[in-house]
Amino acid sequence: MSCAEDDNDLSFIDKVEAPSEVSAVFKPTLDEDSGNLGLISITPNAIGAASYNINFGDGTEMLAEVIQGESVVHQYAELPEGEFYDVIIEAVGITGLTTTGTESLPVVYEAPEMSCVLNENIEISNDIAISKEVDVTVTAKYGISYEVYFGEPGKDEPKTANNGEPLDYQYQEAGTYTIRVVAMSASSQTTECVFDFEVTAILQPLASAKAPPFRQTSDVISVFSDKANYEYNLANDLFPYWDQGANWNVGQFLIENATYTDTIVRYTGLTYQGVQLGAEIDASEMEFLHLDIWTADDNDAQVSPISASTGTNQYDLALTANEWTSFDIPLSYFIDGGMSMSDIAQFMFLGAPNGGAIFVDNIYFWREASSYTPLLFDDFEGNGNITTWDGDQAGLNTDFVNPYVNADNFSDTVLEYQDTGGQYANVQFLRDSKFDLSAGKSVFSLKIYVPSSGITGSQTNQVSLKLQNSELGPNLWQTQTYIIKEIVLDEWQVVTFDFENDNWINQNNNGTDPDPVDRTDLDKVVIQVNGENNNDNVIAYIDDFNYGTTQPADSPPSPRDGFEGKGTITTWVEDQAGLDTDFANPFMDANNNSPTVLEYQDTGGQYANVQFTVTPKFDLMAKSKFTLKIYVPSSGITGSQENNISLKLQNSELGPNVWQTQTFIIKPIVLDAWQEITFDFVNDDWINQNNNGPDPDPIDRTDLDKVVIQVNGENNNDNVIAYIDNFNYHK
Repeated sequence: MSCAEDDNDLSFIDKVEAPSEVSAVFKPTLDEDSGNLGLISITPNAIGAASYNINFGDGTEMLAEVIQGESVVHQYAELPEGEFYDVIIEAVGITGLTTTGTESLPVVYEAPEMSCVLNENIEISNDIAISKEVDVTVTAKYGISYEVYFGEPGKDEPKTANNGEPLDYQYQEAGTYTIRVVAMSASSQTTECVFDFEVTAILQPLASAKAPPFRQTSDVISVFSDKANYEYNLANDLFPYWDQGANWNVGQFLIENATYTDTIVRYTGLTYQGVQLGAEIDASEMEFLHLDIWTADDNDAQVSPISASTGTNQYDLALTANEWTSFDIPLSYFIDGGMSMSDIAQFMFLGAPNGGAIFVDNIYFWREASSYTPLLFDDFEGNGNITTWDGDQAGLNTDFVNPYVNADNFSDTVLEYQDTGGQYANVQFLRDSKFDLSAGKSVFSLKIYVPSSGITGSQTNQVSLKLQNSELGPNLWQTQTYIIKEIVLDEWQVVTFDFENDNWINQNNNGTDPDPVDRTDLDKVVIQVNGENNNDNVIAYIDDFNYGTTQPADSPPSPRDGFEGKGTITTWVEDQAGLDTDFANPFMDANNNSPTVLEYQDTGGQYANVQFTVTPKFDLMAKSKFTLKIYVPSSGITGSQENNISLKLQNSELGPNVWQTQTFIIKPIVLDAWQEITFDFVNDDWINQNNNGPDPDPIDRTDLDKVVIQVNGENNNDNVIAYIDNFNYHK
């Protein structure tokens, strides 16, 4: 064992919450010595409680102390019909935090009265959502509590509930059972009713499987799903006859409610059955096969896509009865078994064992996002589809020169937000259609910079994103839903608001509390810095607003450098060239207001360049673009070389021979102006040095890790002075 101090860490206690859901069950207790009148057992309960203090509510001064799971018995005097004792239960948690609840106790010395006609005083029904579960509620005149004996063989203990409160019981098997109900009051007499009740199993899903997340069409190939953005070939035959015999049945099953109709494939008496595709599918670029399957049986199944050239490879599906089970099967499972994924012609489902029933939905191939296109966006550089930003008690400028250009935000232009003391200051925009936050389309993100010099007061440093219904006019705030995120000062940061997975808050002044992803009335976005109901000042800068699905995480490496001390490139190296990564920008203007740049000095070196190396190697399939800003003053050039810039990728492991397998792109430049240059190894014309014979496409290579930047070519002794800024490697 370890005797380290950390082993005694009790910090978890600080996170313990007070008990909740305080209640008590009353049960009359027969005792000849007390005359069988008014003797009541009280069993308290609560989530997170260790003990209880009980005030009996009849004037008894002493409180009863009861530990969790125990009961206390108290004798009560009779009350007139319709009156109650208020029993007060104080639940005590392990840290001493308490929560109090009150239960009403009627005490009448009369036998309980109730009808044995079902659904008068006694309600017994099959649960509409849980298979083989029965729900019971008993409301007897003079009743305090009731017991139910459910008649399942070998299970003779009753369940108890207070009069008028429901209880439930789940049977192992469907069938007809004798259910006995015993109502109890404060007298010694009970009243009983007996029923023969048919317990039923739910044999079909009552709700749809969870909707698939929104995906770009390039990242999904659908076989069957009627969810948005998962269109499939209508020629796919979901019920082909494959000579299975006569013991199977197929069809389409519908789940209908107020907002949608969901079509599901049903296979019953399953031996083997499947899908005949209307056209072969090439899934070789996908990564997973997704399925949602529901069954009422204690059975499993198997699935296999079928390749036209290489056949099948079954995958075992372990199913959970009476609920949807979701699968995301790596395609490597089938490939490792010898299957080709480039010519999928059929799907096959097999019963395990034969004869069960399954419901299948959302059959599709998918891969992690290869690209990201937000549904709403604005970079404040003229690119975006948000046309109208408005300030509400706040100054707003959507064309403000970025005052804090660095490696965390190279953008030239940002939104300036000025709260000069407005009580409810914010900036906002109205969408031309309502938001649909379902299927993963619940994520808003932005970059923000809040300088400490622009803040007054003592508000928490935070940013809120609120969604409202513009149709409510001046009352739109009363039904708003919002997320608050803390921020740090004096640096650019990306803040994400996810209305499916974050902790959201509803204003809830209209009495309802819906989940935001279920709402269809929201169309206004409000951004507020450092809260409201104050007259403090805040200046903030906002950039790169996006709305849509979760953006794919940036894959390493991520070299970038704004030469302000926050870059990820730790070592720039010069080769026959002078280099200064902390040079004061000599040409600061609206195209580049950054105070610090890289100075590049070619004083006649034949192969002059600057360079750096990254770890791990570049994956040009994931990210293919390199972007930088450059300024070349004409006064610093000699010779007659073409004015251009080359970006070369090399394999550092080749030592002095790195140049022999390099791949590069050359772009023209203009003199005496800042300009932004992008080198795209997917879409631009690239050149391979090709001194070793092969000529691979750069995106197929996995050996490249060195970046070389060269101005006005090589194999010359001309001079060049250049200034480089805002280097970035990205999608």
